[in-house]
Amino acid sequence: MHLPQYMVLSYHQEEKFMNNHSSLQETKHHGAVRFPFNIYPCTIPGDFRQVAVHWQDSMELIYIKRGSGLVQAGAQVYPAQSGDIFVMTPGTLHAIHQAENRTMEYENIIFDVELLGGTGDLCVEKYLLPLQSGRLALPKHITPDEAWYSQAAACLREAEEASRCRQPGYELCIKGALLLFLALLIAQSKALPPAEKANTQRLRTVLQWISAHYSEPVCVADAAALCQCSPNHFMRWFRQMTGQTFILFLREYRLNAAAEALHTTDDTVMSIAEQCGFENLSYFNREFKAHFGITPREYRR
Repeated sequence: MHLPQYMVLSYHQEEKFMNNHSSLQETKHHGAVRFPFNIYPCTIPGDFRQVAVHWQDSMELIYIKRGSGLVQAGAQVYPAQSGDIFVMTPGTLHAIHQAENRTMEYENIIFDVELLGGTGDLCVEKYLLPLQSGRLALPKHITPDEAWYSQAAACLREAEEASRCRQPGYELCIKGALLLFLALLIAQSKALPPAEKANTQRLRTVLQWISAHYSEPVCVADAAALCQCSPNHFMRWFRQMTGQTFILFLREYRLNAAAEALHTTDDTVMSIAEQCGFENLSYFNREFKAHFGITPREYRR
């Protein structure tokens, strides 16, 4: 598998999805606290060039409306076409990329699994808890060729319409549509492999390690030691899993963390550069401008 090299999102672009650049786990709350559901219309590259690899505890459905692109789920990259639906269960590592010079419009439908059932519910015990813990695998890519596609797409359209109109009882409509959508997925899940594989577990460990140590002078050898493999093997594996070299991924992660700090703190540019792992201010300024198109001081205005 090989992905083209793309820039990671700027803070202002990525905050639609990832509220915390200091972790590759998305922590943003979607919707109201007591009704955690929301829909985000997006365009690549209109809104951003890519959504970098990450995961969250919520369920995420990526519904392609127009155009084409690439959607990554774990180590697998899928070509995305108009009408396709991608299912990211809680904890699934995923990313969205631009394909060549093409445009892709899509909706992110994000909700907490707890929305669908409460304590003492048989469905929670039988389906939702296994889904949350990664013990229940679901189809990741649904195309219009599937015999059951029209039913699945109708569920999402119903949830979209209910969310848009907000008529009395709309929460029940959304919940009902999502439950039916989940039932359709579960009916197709009999022959699927386990939800979590060794490679994705290892990548999650590396991403968590980057999130904890990106401010330090880390190198490829450190990450390779974490995976108990040689640096050369680690570099090949990391690029295969993410589409980027480890060095490029780390640098862009640090730049995004710096962009967040510029946006949310009053720390000096030099202090932020040091906090984000850049020992040389001139190098930081040069890399920041190459990545975002403006200097750190201009970004802060």
